[in-house]
Amino acid sequence: MESITKNRQSPETLRAMVERAYGADRAPVGDGWFGELGHGWFNVAYRIRLRDGAEVVLKIAPPPSVEVMTYERGAMSIELRTLDLLRTRTSVPVPAVDFADRSRELCDADYFFMPYVDADNLGVVGDGLPAAERDACMEQLGAVNREINSVRGEGFGPLAGPPAASWREAFTGMVEDVLRDGERRGVDIGRSYDEVRSVLAAHADSLDEVSEPRLVEWDLWAGNVMVRDGRIVSVIDHERAFYGDPLIESGFTGTQMSAFGDPTPFMRGYGHGPLTATEQVRRRLYCVHLLLVMVIETVYRGHTTSEQYDWARARLDEAMALFEPVRP
Repeated sequence: MESITKNRQSPETLRAMVERAYGADRAPVGDGWFGELGHGWFNVAYRIRLRDGAEVVLKIAPPPSVEVMTYERGAMSIELRTLDLLRTRTSVPVPAVDFADRSRELCDADYFFMPYVDADNLGVVGDGLPAAERDACMEQLGAVNREINSVRGEGFGPLAGPPAASWREAFTGMVEDVLRDGERRGVDIGRSYDEVRSVLAAHADSLDEVSEPRLVEWDLWAGNVMVRDGRIVSVIDHERAFYGDPLIESGFTGTQMSAFGDPTPFMRGYGHGPLTATEQVRRRLYCVHLLLVMVIETVYRGHTTSEQYDWARARLDEAMALFEPVRP
């Protein structure tokens, strides 16, 4: 996926970064030792073969000259913090961090190295799998996601803080950040921004049912899951994690919107029954938030085609239609 947030570097800079991380004796020589992994939507990622044959992945944060959405600021620090939480407090399979550099001495952004995961991306191969095998993977993902959500935080909101006093305060603040991002760049969301604010205000009391902050990935869809021989071997891309309501996780989106697929295998693996009436309202608010992000980020990332924008605009209309009209 092409995006202006991808901070590509020259072979010379990449080699210097490898040498700093692994030492001169493992730095690659010659040609053909690196290639870009093209499935990411935000950071650039390279698959690199070291001199001794070991393969690693290098992720580089966006250049500071590119404006990102408010919630994406410091995303690489969030990912490193989340990886540490998952490694130390769960059994969820995640990549190790071989080396991280925030000095900005070799390039203009943070970066880190991790081992290459030799497996298939579920988002890429999923449609070609037999239905029973894909469902089994999604069921496993539900169980994995539940374990991630078992990590408790001290407050709602960003991992680095400061914590919000309630989930209502945290989530409404998250939505407001997205709306202001869209207004700042004049993004057409198909309706007035204040209409979205009115819907959120009218149903915000549903958020008060959430009393315990849990670690949520938010972006844990099939494209961030690596599988081998029918088993999940790694979960990747953790830069959007925060403490909040587990119901905001990607796997629950289909409970309210069929465009996001059948959630049944995921929910079975998670161990979650049918949503209550209040949970449905919350999940619908989370759908609106997700689709606002998907619409507005196309401008921030400089998409050259309207495919994502058009799809997300139509789904945002569907999500808003789940609520009774509330006009400002």
